Amino acid sequence: MQPSPMVRKPPEQAFRLSLAMPPLSPDAQRRFAADLVRRLRAEGFQAYWAGGCVRDQLMGRTPKDYDVATDARPEQVRGLLGPRRTIAIGAAFGVIAVLGPKGAGQIEVATFRCDSPYSDGRHPDGVTFSTPAEDAARRDFTINGLFYDPIEQTVLDFVGGQNDLDRRLLRAIGDPQARFAEDKLRLLRAVRFAATLEFAIEDRTREALGRMAPEIAVVSAERIAAEMERMLVDRHRVRAVRLLVETGLAAAVLPEIVAPDPKRSSDLEGSLAVLGELAEPEFPLALAALLRGWVDAEGAALVCRRWRLSNRQTQRTTWLVEHHGALREARAMRWSQLQPLLVAEGADDLIALEEAISRAEARDASHAAWCRSLAAQPRATLDPPPLVTGDDLLRHGVPPGPVYRALLGRLRDAQLDGEIHSPAEALELADRLTTQP
Repeated sequence: MQPSPMVRKPPEQAFRLSLAMPPLSPDAQRRFAADLVRRLRAEGFQAYWAGGCVRDQLMGRTPKDYDVATDARPEQVRGLLGPRRTIAIGAAFGVIAVLGPKGAGQIEVATFRCDSPYSDGRHPDGVTFSTPAEDAARRDFTINGLFYDPIEQTVLDFVGGQNDLDRRLLRAIGDPQARFAEDKLRLLRAVRFAATLEFAIEDRTREALGRMAPEIAVVSAERIAAEMERMLVDRHRVRAVRLLVETGLAAAVLPEIVAPDPKRSSDLEGSLAVLGELAEPEFPLALAALLRGWVDAEGAALVCRRWRLSNRQTQRTTWLVEHHGALREARAMRWSQLQPLLVAEGADDLIALEEAISRAEARDASHAAWCRSLAAQPRATLDPPPLVTGDDLLRHGVPPGPVYRALLGRLRDAQLDGEIHSPAEALELADRLTTQP
């Protein structure tokens, strides 16, 4: 079969559809993936599972999703499976999304292909449809270049991936520098795979990674942030950050944690100790745990803006960095100081951060547990409505103006601290405060 030239550039990324679907069932996903292979085979096409799902299966893990590689062209895939079940998310470069039955999600079916040069360091300038061996050769790492036949239950390995899985070794396919030059995001992916799989990085691959680390700058901020999120929420997050620092990638993507003074190396160890004490954190909490001690809230906001994080992620991260030590003296704080922290949207994360800091520093964490018990009170008890509002002050004769905000804040503090207990007492205090010289 002669390769068919395709010169259209693929979009920023092949993506999983964001459709309202029922929860995925691993068994349903697997059955659907095997059925797709059978359907394609029945029509005379080659078809295999490809990439990460093969790696995970061979490692005894349950794949999160499945991809199918085939010699069927996109139009043939759609013709076989029908337009109602297929979406041409990347037909120009060989990718069709196939919607499965309930609980099976979707699967990307991609035609075997070769890639043209990557002039922008992210995408091939064009693709040509090809063979399984050529398709495997274009992929990033040997452990991701495997195919699996779910019918015969056999592995197709053109790149030595099985041997590297056995050796727990991350190796680029072919020339490491060429693989990284094609797609600079692979630099971060190398660290993520090595960390999360607990693999060593093969020497030539690691050398190329170190040389080319600064070139990660050509990758979009969103893609960098996505990789960082996947690393920091994983249970191997400490290993991932160490690898980022050792390979030079941290200096390119998160220079805030790279100490120019070797004497500050202990600061990084302290940050990593806290990071390691977190239990299944969301991204803002993990990022705040890493950044605290290196930057203030403004510095954390700069990191979030550089990575183009969402407003919610940015606000949560900066708030946690700003208040990361606020609960340490919780038992000595006035209730009007502590209560606003415990009713804030990020209170659970703040308490979790304080618990992690305490464990990392081998300090007693009973104050954090006490805060957690307070935060668990009924909302009406924890955060009672204010005794008076701005409208009440206006009706009482207090002239409107900038004083309202400070006055209402003072009245709220007095209410929380038990100094006043009724609207009448609040208005009486307002009178005293507004008549003071």
